[in-house]
Amino acid sequence: MSRDRADLLAALDGQPRVSLATLPTPLEEAHRLRDALGGRSRCPRILWKRDDLTGLAGGGNKARKLEFLVADALRHGATVLVTTGGSGSNHARMTAAAACRVGLGASLILTAAEPEPEAQGNLLLDRLLGAEIYFVAAGDPALAVGPGEAVKVAEVMAGLEARGERPYLIPLGGSSAVGALGYIAATLELLGQLEAAGERPSRLYVAAGSCGTVAGLVAGALLADAPYRVHGVAVSGGDPEKTIRASAIVLEAAERVGTPLSVGPEDFETDHAQIGPGYGLATPACLEAIRLAARTEGILLDPVYTGKAMAGLIADIRAGEIAPTETVVLLHTGGLPGIFAHAADLAPIR
Repeated sequence: MSRDRADLLAALDGQPRVSLATLPTPLEEAHRLRDALGGRSRCPRILWKRDDLTGLAGGGNKARKLEFLVADALRHGATVLVTTGGSGSNHARMTAAAACRVGLGASLILTAAEPEPEAQGNLLLDRLLGAEIYFVAAGDPALAVGPGEAVKVAEVMAGLEARGERPYLIPLGGSSAVGALGYIAATLELLGQLEAAGERPSRLYVAAGSCGTVAGLVAGALLADAPYRVHGVAVSGGDPEKTIRASAIVLEAAERVGTPLSVGPEDFETDHAQIGPGYGLATPACLEAIRLAARTEGILLDPVYTGKAMAGLIADIRAGEIAPTETVVLLHTGGLPGIFAHAADLAPIR
């Protein structure tokens, strides 16, 4: 580790943090997937960063963010964590689990197409974890929180305070400067693994939803001089507003670790070709990616996030965007419970 990275690690160690994730997560090579995509003559080396194995309530990327967010909540004397998301939100599930781990309550404001959606996947786990759940109609995907959600958040916060609770609001997806610290730390972990393996990948692929993870990865890459570009694969609409918000998160997160950055839209690469009909709606390319990953590597991707991220990587390989001499990393952000809420999409796979 260079002196600069050592200083960055020391700055992160100075931030409030609770242990929620099983770290470090493995870095593995996808040998058989590479063979299925054309082998050494056509396909780059593919490495998985297995953040699906962070452990908390089924694992996923949100555990890293919640280590810093929950610590901040405890520092402020919170008794209840409040957050928002879709009815199948991985973030909501893991926030509820983190609350259980540290002895706090959890209130979730979830968007849904119907007043009482079926308890499948993450929603089933939210209930198992004892969270209070409130449903609202989905708003504008360009907004971090739609008008209806904002009204409900204010209502829930006020109700909790009236009951004598001290609620702490975690933004959608944990997408804030505090949450982004988790992926600055993850960048240092990944760079250590890459250097130990003698690898210098050209791209890091990751699903881009609320863009908090992307922001942390971009901040980490800039601060630690990573050899790769962060390549987000959008799973929902909302740009350029999302990139603007992500830029602001990068700037604030860098300030928190004492290293101001200059950042702009040119620091973000986002592929919008895999969104398909919308958020949470699987595409044929996504379903193919899920099948390939499962049957070549025994690794399970979900139809909302990781399936679309892998579909973006596969499309770039087939289009010749990445030379077979290159190495790329795909950050597996988890989402396993979401598979079971998409049985109708996945059942036709043979």
